[in-house]
Amino acid sequence: MRETSPYKPVKQKRQALLLFLFAFLALALGFFGNLKWGQAHVSLLTLYEAVTFQGEDKAHLYIQTLRLPRTITAAIVGVHLALAGLLTQLATRNPLASPHIFGINAGASLAVVSGLVLVDGLSLFGSVAFAFAGASLGALLVWALAGSQQQKQYVRLALAGIAVHFLLSSLTEGMIILNQHSTDSMMFWLVGSTSEAAWDDVAALLPFTAAGLAALTAMIPSFRLLILDDAVAAGLGGRVALVRSVAVLLVIALSGSAVAICGPIGFLCLIVPHIARYLIGEKLTLLVPLTALLGACLLIYADLISKFIAFPFESPVGIVTAAIGGPFFIYLARKQRRNAA
Repeated sequence: MRETSPYKPVKQKRQALLLFLFAFLALALGFFGNLKWGQAHVSLLTLYEAVTFQGEDKAHLYIQTLRLPRTITAAIVGVHLALAGLLTQLATRNPLASPHIFGINAGASLAVVSGLVLVDGLSLFGSVAFAFAGASLGALLVWALAGSQQQKQYVRLALAGIAVHFLLSSLTEGMIILNQHSTDSMMFWLVGSTSEAAWDDVAALLPFTAAGLAALTAMIPSFRLLILDDAVAAGLGGRVALVRSVAVLLVIALSGSAVAICGPIGFLCLIVPHIARYLIGEKLTLLVPLTALLGACLLIYADLISKFIAFPFESPVGIVTAAIGGPFFIYLARKQRRNAA
């Protein structure tokens, strides 16, 4: 009988610890870079004084009111979208699933644009409320079209999600064209942008971040059932339908709040969970925090890159995530096709 080496678990723990330390370091460097570089030159001394709130001149206020909330917002939204993508893939057992592809982001976008057209002076919290309503509508449409037949449900979910996404996106674009006077500032937002982020946006996001992370952490033991086959999970006494419903509600909360603030940033929620799985495996107690860290890292670096695409003008961060995510999506689709053959 082959014995398992007692040093293997220790080695795995060390590798996981080093991986998390590297992720934290990458996040810190990206945070620093996003505060330091941009349209205006900022010295290290000015940057230090600004983030410690020791100065009140124009340069300090520029960092405190523009770059700092923008960077924090990018990190929070990255966490939201990455975790929403992971939960979508768990709930549907589809490696190509994401809130963007499954109509949730498109529903939130349509609702926010509708709110801007229908309500004069729509507030930030009003936008968030509209985003939740639209995200819920998108999710309900997809699940209703997919049906309840278990053998084909996951295939139907993918097809229904793509159909609903294009339908709602078309309605959003049509509404913008017909109401250009009230939606002329929405084009940047629709591609996905953090350039207009302010402290009010951070304050609006934080409650959803805290509640979402707390609920997700508490539900990790239950979410393990979603990795198993439904029949096996039910045989173990798990309430698979209830757990899947909670996962979808968390996706709506995390993705809806992110879209309300920064628009439907594409592909981040698809690629980050796959990168995290490749690095750490399927163990949810490690996969969830690493996915959150990598999501924050990716969006912060994408935001930094977006500043220099058409320098000195701003570019939507969604351009960068799409440039990274598009080829990655094609790779995943081809890989799934080879595995199915």
